[in-house]
Amino acid sequence: MSLTFLGIELAHPVINGSGTFDAIAARKVFGDALLERFPFSAFVSKTITLAPREGNPPPRLYETASGMVNSIGLPNKGLEGYLAHDLPQLAQLPVPLITNVMGSTGDELAQLVEACDAREEIAALELNVSCPNVKTGLDIGADPASLAAVMDAVRPRTSKPLIVKLTPNTADVAAVAVAAAAHGADAVSLINTLRAMPMVGGEPWLGARTGGLSGAAVRQVALAQVAAVAARVDVPVVGMGGVERSSHARQLLDAGATLVAVGTASFRDPAVGGRIAEDLGRKSAKSGDSVATAQPHG
Repeated sequence: MSLTFLGIELAHPVINGSGTFDAIAARKVFGDALLERFPFSAFVSKTITLAPREGNPPPRLYETASGMVNSIGLPNKGLEGYLAHDLPQLAQLPVPLITNVMGSTGDELAQLVEACDAREEIAALELNVSCPNVKTGLDIGADPASLAAVMDAVRPRTSKPLIVKLTPNTADVAAVAVAAAAHGADAVSLINTLRAMPMVGGEPWLGARTGGLSGAAVRQVALAQVAAVAARVDVPVVGMGGVERSSHARQLLDAGATLVAVGTASFRDPAVGGRIAEDLGRKSAKSGDSVATAQPHG
């Protein structure tokens, strides 16, 4: 079930959601066996920011009956730390590397993108636009005009494929996707987590009070938003949200996604992505699905 995505050859259409699979930690535990049976056809790094981040105060995770609320807060070494320490290790993975970056302004994102553009180990970039705009307080990805301005600042700084990860916490995610594509996005990915606040004993449980809901609870939201976006844009769509088995991945592909990302399910079973890909391949062979091709903007 191989395909070409934005000029990148992939063995199958299953990748990881950013921040849901720690490949460096997994390599330390499983050694080279991880490389021999890597579960994803491309690896998306956790989000990096210009400056190092400690992340949110604990507690950071809350399990629900049908998912998880996380308030990790994007801890990372910052751009310099990523390039010096994480990138050399991630470059040893047997699949293309997609680096996820986040900034609160177009200038921050442009600096991140430009630095990553200079590194040949990175095949593509994913922009996390769920960060609040420092001027409006709204998530950059929630407002088509704000996102268009950010894309205008970022697009000229790299020739690598740009994927924009959309937030579901907006009134019209398709309108935001249209703005992203019109201003240079080569692909869009969705959905990110839905804002949520678990309560225990009358008080918010998480250290940061709110977090992001993921897992089975958001699966139907993801299907609706992927279908809405795929109907409005002509760039490839990476669908994610509650994928736990191949039938869930198939539903996202049928809704219009080109690739499917596995996220929360990997916390319980780090090998689940590989099994989903294998099962998709077997079923695709039986049904005679053709090889797909999704190219970046010319």
